[in-house]
Amino acid sequence: MPWDDAAAIELLRGAGNEPSRGEAEEACPQGVVLRYEYRGAQVVEARGDYDLHSLGPLADALKTATDTHPKVILDASGVTFADSSFLNLMILVHRTGKLRVAAPSAPVRRLCAITGVDDVLQIRETLSGAVGVER
Repeated sequence: MPWDDAAAIELLRGAGNEPSRGEAEEACPQGVVLRYEYRGAQVVEARGDYDLHSLGPLADALKTATDTHPKVILDASGVTFADSSFLNLMILVHRTGKLRVAAPSAPVRRLCAITGVDDVLQIRETLSGAVGVER
């Protein structure tokens, strides 16, 4: 299923952010987002806290990644806090059919377990596992 621009814009509008394009690294008040290639996949690495007010740069990076790559990996190992807006973003990107979540931190793992999306999302223990290198 393709990226839903209307849903993404609405999610960002609630945060008071406008989407930006092509940023390889962008700091937000509570987190840092890095984007890079790894073994043919686009990796979006999120570090810090993510809620409705700090989600914009991460949403932008994931949008850019899904527009340009067939496989997108969210490295969630550095996420220290995530709320329902973070969860909604992961589900929205998952709908593109391109997302895998690598090495989720304890807060992300707990959020996914409580809501049951750990049975829906493709979650892997390592970045290599998410790319498909580990067997």
